[in-house]
Amino acid sequence: MNRRPVANGIEWLGAVDWNRRLFDGLMPLPDGTSYNAWLIRGSDKVALLDTADPSTGHILLEQLADVPQVDYVISHHAEQDHSGMIPTVLAKYPDAKLVASPRCLTMLSDLMEILQDRLLPVKDNDTLDLGGRTLKFMHMPWVHWPETMVTWLEEDKILFTGDLFGSHLATSSLFADESVYEPAKRYYAEIMMPYRALIAKHLDKIAPLAPEMICTTHGPAYKNPGFILDAYKEWVSAEPKNKVLVPYVSMHGSTQILVDRLVAGLADRGIEVHPFDLTVTDLDKLSIQLVDAATVVFASPVFLNGPHPMLIPTAYIANALKPKLKYVGFMQSYSWGGKIMDSLTSLMPNLKVEVLTPVSVKGLPKADDLAAVDALVDEIAQRHESL
Repeated sequence: MNRRPVANGIEWLGAVDWNRRLFDGLMPLPDGTSYNAWLIRGSDKVALLDTADPSTGHILLEQLADVPQVDYVISHHAEQDHSGMIPTVLAKYPDAKLVASPRCLTMLSDLMEILQDRLLPVKDNDTLDLGGRTLKFMHMPWVHWPETMVTWLEEDKILFTGDLFGSHLATSSLFADESVYEPAKRYYAEIMMPYRALIAKHLDKIAPLAPEMICTTHGPAYKNPGFILDAYKEWVSAEPKNKVLVPYVSMHGSTQILVDRLVAGLADRGIEVHPFDLTVTDLDKLSIQLVDAATVVFASPVFLNGPHPMLIPTAYIANALKPKLKYVGFMQSYSWGGKIMDSLTSLMPNLKVEVLTPVSVKGLPKADDLAAVDALVDEIAQRHESL
Protein backbone atom coordinates (compact mmCIF):
# COMPACT_ATOMS: atom_id res chain seq x y z
CA MET A 1 0.00 0.00 0.00
CA ASN A 2 0.98 3.63 -0.49
CA ARG A 3 1.25 6.16 2.32
CA ARG A 4 -2.19 7.03 3.65
CA PRO A 5 -3.28 10.28 5.35
CA VAL A 6 -4.25 10.04 9.01
CA ALA A 7 -4.67 13.78 9.62
CA ASN A 8 -3.20 16.93 8.13
CA GLY A 9 0.56 16.39 7.96
CA ILE A 10 0.37 12.87 9.43
CA GLU A 11 0.55 9.69 7.35
CA TRP A 12 0.49 5.94 7.85
CA LEU A 13 3.34 3.93 6.39
CA GLY A 14 4.35 0.31 6.74
CA ALA A 15 2.95 -2.91 5.41
CA VAL A 16 -0.10 -5.13 5.71
CA ASP A 17 1.06 -8.74 5.93
CA TRP A 18 -1.99 -10.63 4.70
CA ASN A 19 -0.34 -14.05 4.63
CA ARG A 20 1.64 -14.33 7.85
CA ARG A 21 0.21 -17.12 9.99
CA LEU A 22 2.66 -17.47 12.90
CA PHE A 23 4.32 -14.92 15.16
CA ASP A 24 7.39 -15.52 17.35
CA GLY A 25 7.32 -19.11 16.13
CA LEU A 26 4.38 -19.66 18.49
CA MET A 27 1.28 -17.48 18.13
CA PRO A 28 -1.19 -18.30 15.33
CA LEU A 29 -2.19 -15.32 13.19
CA PRO A 30 -5.55 -16.32 11.70
CA ASP A 31 -6.06 -12.76 10.42
CA GLY A 32 -2.51 -11.86 9.38
CA THR A 33 -0.96 -8.70 10.80
CA SER A 34 0.48 -5.30 9.92
CA TYR A 35 3.62 -3.35 10.74
CA ASN A 36 2.68 0.30 11.16
CA ALA A 37 4.93 3.34 10.96
CA TRP A 38 3.80 6.96 11.14
CA LEU A 39 5.20 10.07 9.41
CA ILE A 40 4.64 13.40 11.15
CA ARG A 41 5.57 16.70 9.51
CA GLY A 42 6.05 19.91 11.46
CA SER A 43 6.95 23.26 9.92
CA ASP A 44 10.67 22.60 10.61
CA LYS A 45 11.25 18.92 11.27
CA VAL A 46 9.92 15.52 10.16
CA ALA A 47 9.65 12.45 12.38
CA LEU A 48 9.18 8.81 11.44
CA LEU A 49 7.67 6.78 14.27
CA ASP A 50 8.84 3.15 14.08
CA THR A 51 9.74 1.26 10.90
CA ALA A 52 8.71 -2.23 9.73
CA ASP A 53 9.60 -5.88 9.80
CA PRO A 54 12.56 -6.51 7.46
CA SER A 55 10.48 -9.03 5.50
CA THR A 56 8.34 -6.10 4.30
CA GLY A 57 11.05 -3.45 4.44
CA HIS A 58 11.03 -2.90 0.68
CA ILE A 59 7.48 -1.58 1.00
CA LEU A 60 8.52 0.98 3.59
CA LEU A 61 11.42 2.12 1.39
CA GLU A 62 9.08 2.55 -1.58
CA GLN A 63 6.80 4.67 0.59
CA LEU A 64 9.75 6.82 1.64
CA ALA A 65 11.11 7.21 -1.89
CA ASP A 66 9.66 10.72 -2.35
CA VAL A 67 10.16 11.84 1.27
CA PRO A 68 13.30 14.00 1.12
CA GLN A 69 13.63 14.75 4.81
CA VAL A 70 13.41 12.74 8.03
CA ASP A 71 15.04 14.36 11.05
CA TYR A 72 14.04 11.89 13.75
CA VAL A 73 13.41 8.15 13.71
CA ILE A 74 11.53 7.27 16.88
CA SER A 75 11.57 3.74 18.25
CA HIS A 76 8.91 2.84 20.81
CA HIS A 77 10.05 -0.76 21.14
CA ALA A 78 13.25 -2.57 20.16
CA GLU A 79 11.69 -5.78 18.82
CA GLN A 80 12.72 -6.29 15.23
CA ASP A 81 9.24 -6.36 13.69
CA HIS A 82 9.25 -2.60 14.36
CA SER A 83 12.95 -1.76 14.54
CA GLY A 84 14.41 -4.05 11.90
CA MET A 85 14.56 -1.37 9.21
CA ILE A 86 16.11 1.33 11.41
CA PRO A 87 19.69 0.94 10.07
CA THR A 88 18.44 1.15 6.47
CA VAL A 89 16.30 4.22 7.20
CA LEU A 90 19.18 5.93 9.02
CA ALA A 91 21.40 5.22 6.03
CA LYS A 92 18.82 6.86 3.74
CA TYR A 93 18.63 9.94 5.98
CA PRO A 94 22.21 10.52 7.19
CA ASP A 95 21.29 13.54 9.33
CA ALA A 96 18.46 11.80 11.18
CA LYS A 97 18.73 11.00 14.88
CA LEU A 98 17.41 7.80 16.46
CA VAL A 99 15.13 8.71 19.37
CA ALA A 100 14.20 6.21 22.09
CA SER A 101 14.35 5.58 25.81
CA PRO A 102 17.91 5.00 27.07
CA ARG A 103 17.22 1.32 27.66
CA CYS A 104 15.72 0.94 24.20
CA LEU A 105 18.80 2.51 22.60
CA THR A 106 20.99 0.06 24.49
CA MET A 107 18.90 -2.86 23.29
CA LEU A 108 18.85 -1.57 19.70
CA SER A 109 22.64 -1.24 19.81
CA ASP A 110 22.81 -4.88 20.92
CA LEU A 111 20.49 -6.01 18.13
CA MET A 112 21.92 -4.06 15.18
CA GLU A 113 24.78 -1.82 14.12
CA ILE A 114 23.98 1.84 14.86
CA LEU A 115 26.57 4.59 15.19
CA GLN A 116 26.55 6.09 18.67
CA ASP A 117 26.52 9.67 17.36
CA ARG A 118 23.11 9.00 15.78
CA LEU A 119 21.46 8.26 19.14
CA LEU A 120 19.21 10.70 20.99
CA PRO A 121 18.03 9.27 24.34
CA VAL A 122 14.87 10.78 25.84
CA LYS A 123 13.76 10.67 29.45
CA ASP A 124 10.18 10.26 30.60
CA ASN A 125 8.15 13.39 29.61
CA ASP A 126 10.92 14.83 27.39
CA THR A 127 9.66 16.69 24.31
CA LEU A 128 10.74 17.40 20.74
CA ASP A 129 9.52 20.40 18.76
CA LEU A 130 8.93 19.71 15.07
CA GLY A 131 7.72 23.25 14.47
CA GLY A 132 4.10 23.75 15.47
CA ARG A 133 3.94 20.12 16.60
CA THR A 134 5.27 18.81 19.90
CA LEU A 135 6.15 15.20 20.58
CA LYS A 136 6.09 14.18 24.24
CA PHE A 137 7.68 10.86 25.17
CA MET A 138 6.20 8.87 28.03
CA HIS A 139 8.05 5.83 29.33
CA MET A 140 5.77 2.84 29.83
CA PRO A 141 8.02 -0.13 30.58
CA TRP A 142 6.91 -3.73 30.24
CA VAL A 143 4.50 -3.18 27.36
CA HIS A 144 5.61 -5.86 26.71
CA TRP A 145 9.39 -5.41 26.93
CA PRO A 146 11.20 -3.36 29.61
CA GLU A 147 12.26 -0.48 27.32
CA THR A 148 8.94 0.63 25.84
CA MET A 149 7.53 4.14 25.58
CA VAL A 150 4.67 5.94 23.84
CA THR A 151 4.57 9.28 22.01
CA TRP A 152 1.95 11.97 22.64
CA LEU A 153 1.37 14.46 19.81
CA GLU A 154 0.09 17.31 21.91
CA GLU A 155 -1.48 19.66 19.36
CA ASP A 156 -3.36 16.89 17.53
CA LYS A 157 -4.21 14.85 20.64
CA ILE A 158 -2.96 11.65 19.00
CA LEU A 159 -1.26 8.93 21.05
CA PHE A 160 1.23 6.64 19.31
CA THR A 161 1.46 3.57 21.53
CA GLY A 162 3.75 1.05 19.88
CA ASP A 163 2.49 -2.44 20.72
CA LEU A 164 0.07 -1.26 23.41
CA PHE A 165 -3.57 -1.58 22.22
CA GLY A 166 -2.42 -3.39 19.09
CA SER A 167 -4.02 -6.26 17.19
CA HIS A 168 -2.72 -8.84 14.78
CA LEU A 169 -5.17 -7.99 12.02
CA ALA A 170 -4.53 -7.52 8.31
CA THR A 171 -7.13 -5.15 6.92
CA SER A 172 -7.47 -2.55 4.19
CA SER A 173 -9.17 -0.25 6.70
CA LEU A 174 -6.91 2.32 8.31
CA PHE A 175 -9.26 2.76 11.28
CA ALA A 176 -10.77 0.11 13.55
CA ASP A 177 -14.40 -0.84 13.96
CA GLU A 178 -16.02 -3.36 16.32
CA SER A 179 -14.57 -6.29 14.34
CA VAL A 180 -11.16 -5.57 15.89
CA TYR A 181 -12.38 -6.61 19.36
CA GLU A 182 -11.49 -10.31 19.16
CA PRO A 183 -8.07 -9.80 17.46
CA ALA A 184 -7.27 -7.10 20.04
CA LYS A 185 -8.30 -9.38 22.90
CA ARG A 186 -6.24 -12.24 21.47
CA TYR A 187 -3.28 -9.86 21.18
CA TYR A 188 -3.74 -8.68 24.76
CA ALA A 189 -4.08 -12.27 26.03
CA GLU A 190 -0.94 -13.58 24.38
CA ILE A 191 1.33 -10.54 24.70
CA MET A 192 0.12 -8.06 27.32
CA MET A 193 -1.71 -10.12 29.96
CA PRO A 194 1.41 -11.15 31.94
CA TYR A 195 1.97 -7.43 32.64
CA ARG A 196 -1.61 -6.42 33.38
CA ALA A 197 -0.80 -4.85 36.77
CA LEU A 198 1.72 -2.51 35.15
CA ILE A 199 -0.58 -1.84 32.21
CA ALA A 200 -3.32 -0.79 34.64
CA LYS A 201 -0.95 1.89 35.95
CA HIS A 202 -0.14 2.98 32.41
CA LEU A 203 -3.88 3.36 31.69
CA ASP A 204 -4.07 5.75 34.64
CA LYS A 205 -1.23 7.73 33.09
CA ILE A 206 -2.98 7.88 29.73
CA ALA A 207 -6.45 8.80 31.01
CA PRO A 208 -5.78 12.54 31.65
CA LEU A 209 -4.58 12.95 28.06
CA ALA A 210 -8.04 12.13 26.67
CA PRO A 211 -6.60 11.14 23.27
CA GLU A 212 -8.77 11.72 20.23
CA MET A 213 -6.93 9.03 18.25
CA ILE A 214 -4.68 6.07 19.12
CA CYS A 215 -2.20 4.72 16.57
CA THR A 216 -0.48 1.40 17.25
CA THR A 217 2.24 -0.57 15.50
CA HIS A 218 -0.01 -3.58 14.73
CA GLY A 219 -3.55 -3.45 13.38
CA PRO A 220 -5.82 -0.51 12.59
CA ALA A 221 -5.78 2.83 14.40
CA TYR A 222 -8.58 3.96 16.70
CA LYS A 223 -10.60 7.06 15.87
CA ASN A 224 -12.75 6.16 18.87
CA PRO A 225 -10.08 5.49 21.53
CA GLY A 226 -12.73 4.92 24.20
CA PHE A 227 -13.50 1.58 22.54
CA ILE A 228 -10.06 0.07 23.19
CA LEU A 229 -9.40 1.98 26.43
CA ASP A 230 -12.62 0.61 27.94
CA ALA A 231 -11.77 -2.90 26.75
CA TYR A 232 -8.33 -2.73 28.37
CA LYS A 233 -9.78 -1.41 31.62
CA GLU A 234 -12.02 -4.48 31.75
CA TRP A 235 -9.26 -6.90 30.78
CA VAL A 236 -6.76 -5.65 33.37
CA SER A 237 -9.31 -5.37 36.17
CA ALA A 238 -8.78 -7.62 39.17
CA GLU A 239 -12.14 -9.41 39.07
CA PRO A 240 -12.77 -12.25 36.60
CA LYS A 241 -16.13 -13.12 35.10
CA ASN A 242 -18.49 -15.95 36.05
CA LYS A 243 -16.76 -18.16 33.50
CA VAL A 244 -15.25 -21.67 33.53
CA LEU A 245 -12.85 -23.15 30.98
CA VAL A 246 -12.50 -26.92 30.57
CA PRO A 247 -9.40 -27.92 28.57
CA TYR A 248 -9.44 -31.70 28.13
CA VAL A 249 -8.46 -34.78 26.17
CA SER A 250 -10.48 -37.99 26.11
CA MET A 251 -8.84 -41.12 24.71
CA HIS A 252 -11.56 -43.75 25.09
CA GLY A 253 -14.65 -41.84 26.20
CA SER A 254 -14.52 -41.88 30.00
CA THR A 255 -13.10 -38.36 30.34
CA GLN A 256 -15.59 -37.12 27.79
CA ILE A 257 -18.45 -38.35 29.98
CA LEU A 258 -17.03 -36.38 32.92
CA VAL A 259 -16.61 -33.24 30.81
CA ASP A 260 -20.12 -33.47 29.38
CA ARG A 261 -21.57 -33.86 32.88
CA LEU A 262 -19.58 -30.89 34.18
CA VAL A 263 -20.44 -28.62 31.24
CA ALA A 264 -24.16 -29.44 31.43
CA GLY A 265 -24.23 -28.91 35.20
CA LEU A 266 -22.45 -25.54 35.01
CA ALA A 267 -24.70 -24.36 32.19
CA ASP A 268 -27.77 -25.33 34.23
CA ARG A 269 -26.43 -23.15 37.06
CA GLY A 270 -26.15 -20.14 34.76
CA ILE A 271 -22.34 -20.26 34.57
CA GLU A 272 -20.65 -19.47 31.27
CA VAL A 273 -18.60 -22.52 30.33
CA HIS A 274 -16.20 -23.22 27.47
CA PRO A 275 -14.99 -26.80 26.86
CA PHE A 276 -11.81 -27.11 24.76
CA ASP A 277 -10.98 -30.48 23.21
CA LEU A 278 -7.22 -29.98 22.96
CA THR A 279 -6.91 -32.40 20.04
CA VAL A 280 -8.69 -29.85 17.84
CA THR A 281 -8.40 -26.51 19.69
CA ASP A 282 -5.86 -23.82 18.84
CA LEU A 283 -4.34 -22.58 22.09
CA ASP A 284 -4.94 -18.97 21.07
CA LYS A 285 -8.69 -19.60 21.37
CA LEU A 286 -8.21 -20.77 24.93
CA SER A 287 -5.86 -17.84 25.65
CA ILE A 288 -8.58 -15.35 24.69
CA GLN A 289 -10.97 -16.90 27.20
CA LEU A 290 -8.27 -16.96 29.89
CA VAL A 291 -8.37 -13.15 29.97
CA ASP A 292 -11.44 -13.05 32.20
CA ALA A 293 -12.17 -16.62 33.34
CA ALA A 294 -12.49 -17.33 37.06
CA THR A 295 -11.97 -21.09 36.91
CA VAL A 296 -10.16 -23.66 34.81
CA VAL A 297 -10.90 -27.38 35.18
CA PHE A 298 -8.35 -29.66 33.52
CA ALA A 299 -9.67 -33.09 32.50
CA SER A 300 -7.57 -35.96 31.22
CA PRO A 301 -7.07 -39.70 31.21
CA VAL A 302 -3.96 -40.82 33.04
CA PHE A 303 -1.19 -41.25 30.49
CA LEU A 304 2.03 -42.94 31.70
CA ASN A 305 1.13 -42.01 35.30
CA GLY A 306 0.50 -38.35 34.43
CA PRO A 307 -1.77 -36.15 32.31
CA HIS A 308 -2.18 -36.58 28.60
CA PRO A 309 0.76 -34.72 26.98
CA MET A 310 -1.55 -32.28 25.20
CA LEU A 311 -2.49 -30.74 28.54
CA ILE A 312 1.14 -29.86 29.30
CA PRO A 313 1.40 -26.80 27.00
CA THR A 314 -1.99 -25.58 28.23
CA ALA A 315 -0.81 -25.53 31.84
CA TYR A 316 2.53 -24.01 30.84
CA ILE A 317 0.88 -21.21 28.85
CA ALA A 318 -1.63 -20.49 31.63
CA ASN A 319 1.29 -20.13 34.02
CA ALA A 320 3.19 -17.83 31.63
CA LEU A 321 0.20 -15.58 30.86
CA LYS A 322 -0.67 -15.13 34.55
CA PRO A 323 -4.43 -14.62 34.12
CA LYS A 324 -6.67 -13.49 36.97
CA LEU A 325 -7.90 -17.01 37.68
CA LYS A 326 -9.16 -17.75 41.18
CA TYR A 327 -9.82 -21.49 41.05
CA VAL A 328 -8.39 -24.56 39.36
CA GLY A 329 -9.95 -28.02 39.26
CA PHE A 330 -8.90 -31.44 37.99
CA MET A 331 -10.80 -34.47 36.69
CA GLN A 332 -9.07 -37.68 35.72
CA SER A 333 -9.99 -41.13 34.51
CA TYR A 334 -7.60 -44.03 34.96
CA SER A 335 -7.29 -47.80 34.82
CA TRP A 336 -4.66 -48.70 37.43
CA GLY A 337 -3.11 -45.54 38.88
CA GLY A 338 -1.47 -42.18 38.42
CA LYS A 339 -2.28 -38.52 39.07
CA ILE A 340 -2.72 -35.59 36.72
CA MET A 341 -3.10 -32.97 39.45
CA ASP A 342 0.45 -33.12 40.85
CA SER A 343 2.03 -32.91 37.41
CA LEU A 344 -0.09 -29.99 36.21
CA THR A 345 0.11 -27.94 39.42
CA SER A 346 3.91 -28.18 39.29
CA LEU A 347 3.74 -26.43 35.91
CA MET A 348 1.72 -23.49 37.26
CA PRO A 349 3.68 -21.95 40.16
CA ASN A 350 2.75 -18.40 39.07
CA LEU A 351 -0.97 -18.96 39.57
CA LYS A 352 -2.19 -17.97 43.02
CA VAL A 353 -5.36 -20.04 42.95
CA GLU A 354 -7.50 -22.21 45.18
CA VAL A 355 -7.47 -25.86 44.10
CA LEU A 356 -10.96 -27.36 44.00
CA THR A 357 -11.85 -30.89 45.09
CA PRO A 358 -10.46 -33.23 42.42
CA VAL A 359 -12.54 -35.89 40.68
CA SER A 360 -10.81 -39.22 40.04
CA VAL A 361 -12.63 -42.04 38.23
CA LYS A 362 -11.50 -45.62 37.66
CA GLY A 363 -12.79 -47.03 34.39
CA LEU A 364 -16.21 -46.10 33.06
CA PRO A 365 -17.87 -43.42 35.26
CA LYS A 366 -20.51 -44.88 37.59
CA ALA A 367 -23.30 -43.18 39.50
CA ASP A 368 -20.99 -42.24 42.38
CA ASP A 369 -18.51 -40.74 39.94
CA LEU A 370 -21.16 -38.61 38.28
CA ALA A 371 -22.26 -37.50 41.72
CA ALA A 372 -18.66 -36.36 42.36
CA VAL A 373 -18.83 -34.25 39.19
CA ASP A 374 -22.13 -32.78 40.38
CA ALA A 375 -20.45 -31.92 43.68
CA LEU A 376 -17.70 -30.13 41.75
CA VAL A 377 -20.39 -28.16 39.93
CA ASP A 378 -21.86 -27.17 43.30
CA GLU A 379 -18.42 -26.18 44.60
CA ILE A 380 -17.73 -23.99 41.57
CA ALA A 381 -21.17 -22.39 41.74
CA GLN A 382 -20.64 -21.58 45.41
CA ARG A 383 -17.25 -20.01 44.73
CA HIS A 384 -18.67 -17.99 41.84
CA GLU A 385 -21.53 -16.49 43.85
CA SER A 386 -19.43 -13.42 44.62
CA LEU A 387 -18.45 -12.78 40.99
